[in-house]
Amino acid sequence: MNNSLAPTYKKQIGEHCVLWYSKSNSYSVVESLFKRFLDYYLQSETIEDFKAKIASSIDDTGSETIPETIRDYLNNCNIPITTPVDKQIAIDASNRNILKQYSIKGKLIQIYYDSELVLKTVHPSLAHLTTDTTDYAQTTFDIYLKNEQLYLYKDEELITCVPKKDYHLLQGKFIMQLLCTIHNKEENDWIGTFHGSTLTDGNSSILFVGESGKGKSTLCALLAASGFNLLADDVSPMLSKNKSIYYNPSAISIKEGAFNVLQPHINNFDALPKIQFNKAKGFIKYLPCDNPEKDYYPCNAIILVNYKSNAETILENISIKTLLETLIPDSWLSPDPLHAKQFLDWIGRLNIYKLTYSDTKKVTQKISELFHQLNKNL
Repeated sequence: MNNSLAPTYKKQIGEHCVLWYSKSNSYSVVESLFKRFLDYYLQSETIEDFKAKIASSIDDTGSETIPETIRDYLNNCNIPITTPVDKQIAIDASNRNILKQYSIKGKLIQIYYDSELVLKTVHPSLAHLTTDTTDYAQTTFDIYLKNEQLYLYKDEELITCVPKKDYHLLQGKFIMQLLCTIHNKEENDWIGTFHGSTLTDGNSSILFVGESGKGKSTLCALLAASGFNLLADDVSPMLSKNKSIYYNPSAISIKEGAFNVLQPHINNFDALPKIQFNKAKGFIKYLPCDNPEKDYYPCNAIILVNYKSNAETILENISIKTLLETLIPDSWLSPDPLHAKQFLDWIGRLNIYKLTYSDTKKVTQKISELFHQLNKNL
């Protein structure tokens, strides 16, 4: 068969196999039976040869449909990556209407915005880092809206241009460039940036992931108020060199529905300004946290967070399939084969859990116990 469509890497994790296809930079989680049929298909010289190999495992109907199913699956997994190319459009400095300066890890970074609306795309999560100085800025960003397109420049070089409605794509590009700046890295140094928040106890870290509204940021805010350190909120970057998650200086974004939950636990919570950028998402507050002692920590566990009113606090193991269905869609993962292999090796060693909670004291105790358990293996 066409072995050029075969997965580049494969990793057996529990009852599932995770496959990575380099052409599409995509990950696929399959069950053992499908993986066995896939191997037979790729090893066979002809369709008839393949049918003979699987004849004892399925009925006649299956022998007719399975080859087509596998062929379609492989074709879908090998759709080439299409990377949009941003034309090098010269910066329009006339849009430099608002200047904000930020001091991060001893570096001065300045950002020009063209309006109060555009200011809300990035500034609120970094507002706690603002400074006012005449010192020389190591890096300058420009963000402005022109003809319903949002532009992001770094040191006057265009990084990306996206439609106004896709502002989250610009936010993602910006945070990547900011992380590169403060940690002295290039974009191709990272294994990926995971859509999740990471906490550390000073020894190791745990990545918390979950669908929107499941209480991920609320939990991290509670834990940060209980003595843990926030390493990264919403975007957790992992470096290839040491496979550790690095510090992201952004404040924790708290949705309006969690205000009453957090108010009793966080000092001066009511004083935090309420920001409304997207009316559909309501008001948001940004909670700054104390910096961790170090810039990076190894991550040995991922927790899928599920807040449920009046639920018992339960921490249970889950499959890699359940985890990756949540982790991958909104994360950026490097297309570099070395990084893909590192990612597979990492998730193969991870402790993977689902946390259901409602009681703030019990969940804090549960996470403390987990950190203690994980640190025994360091």
